[in-house]
Amino acid sequence: MTAAARISGWFAGFGKAAADVLPVRLGGQSLSSTLAKPPVRMAGFDQALLWVTVALLMWGLVMVYSASVAMPDNPKFARYAHTHFLMRHVLSLVVAFIVAVLAFQVPLATWEKVAPWLFVISLLLLILVLVPFIGKGVNGARRWISLGIMNFQPSELAKFAVLLYAADYMVRKMEVKERFFRAVMPMAIAIAIVGLLLLAEPDMGAFMVISVIAMGILFLGGVNARMFFVIATVVVVAFGLMVMLSEWRRERIFAYLDPWSDKYSMGKGYQLSHSLIAFGRGEIFGVGLGGSIEKLHWLPEAHTDFLMAVIGEEFGLLGVLTVIGLFMWMTRRIMHIGRQSIALDRLFAGLVAQGVGIWMGFQTFINIGVNLGALPTKGLTLPLMSYGGSAILMNLIALAVVLRIDYENRLLMRGGRA
Repeated sequence: MTAAARISGWFAGFGKAAADVLPVRLGGQSLSSTLAKPPVRMAGFDQALLWVTVALLMWGLVMVYSASVAMPDNPKFARYAHTHFLMRHVLSLVVAFIVAVLAFQVPLATWEKVAPWLFVISLLLLILVLVPFIGKGVNGARRWISLGIMNFQPSELAKFAVLLYAADYMVRKMEVKERFFRAVMPMAIAIAIVGLLLLAEPDMGAFMVISVIAMGILFLGGVNARMFFVIATVVVVAFGLMVMLSEWRRERIFAYLDPWSDKYSMGKGYQLSHSLIAFGRGEIFGVGLGGSIEKLHWLPEAHTDFLMAVIGEEFGLLGVLTVIGLFMWMTRRIMHIGRQSIALDRLFAGLVAQGVGIWMGFQTFINIGVNLGALPTKGLTLPLMSYGGSAILMNLIALAVVLRIDYENRLLMRGGRA
């Protein structure tokens, strides 16, 4: 049995409870005639979504190795083996896969109960990472907590925790029929607290993703258009003030507008200019896997934030369009699962699934936009593909929850219980 077949078998096992549930038709057929029919076996979850996820993970694994294999030639990484980042990425994938399998088995009702507590835990970790000798600093940012085998980034947990908390909060507020302004204000305060902690690290990119996730769930949860645009205006003004009041953020904006003004020295435009050179070298079909020149100490963070540039250089325009197409399909499919849940009167599950879709789609859009020079440089990785244990872990947990939502939807449509 191949590894792919074994993986499919493991996941299919989780749908075993749904295999023999009885079919129920919603249009005029009597219950007795329905029960008289033989049981119908069903797939326990969306297998296409699973295999697209696996494809992105495996492609990302290959590209992380390709982008990092030459890094030990740099004196800064001389003590590392050429497979150092590859092996750490493999370890992250194994840990994330095991945790995702466990997360798949957790009912959505349990996630709904623990949502407020998970949000509190994420706040505590965001505070803890700022404590000296606990939080680990890299390149002037203090965003990681060392766990020995891997470094954990609390901001990644915060994305998932805010997503669950916002979905749970909107469900509760809709049930008590409060006025929307009074209902939304406590949520806005909670997001503001998260934002202050993230900006102290600093991690404006994560704060931007969390803000968009929360706003998306508020809109999908029923906030009227006028209030939504008011909230969106406040958020845009807030981010504008952050840029205006921070000299180094202003420099990043100016570098984004004209990256070629500082293309030779290690200035603000250096990274973006070399990313654009990588895409230019790739042309339509690319220079071939492993043939990138920019990854040879020219393009900083080639295995993390700028992995897409290496994909563009080695696989060309066709490779870039393939990655974009896979993420577009994934986002669309996740949103469809969310709409299906809402149609089944499962509002919390629907908001969670659509929140994950917003998360994956928006962060992918930002990362690719940054790599292509269409957006200012932000420290956001490409979901599922870039090097980074915390991001991979939380991405897979979020997608496991979406697969669980789809599994429970199928149970309900077959007349079972979620």
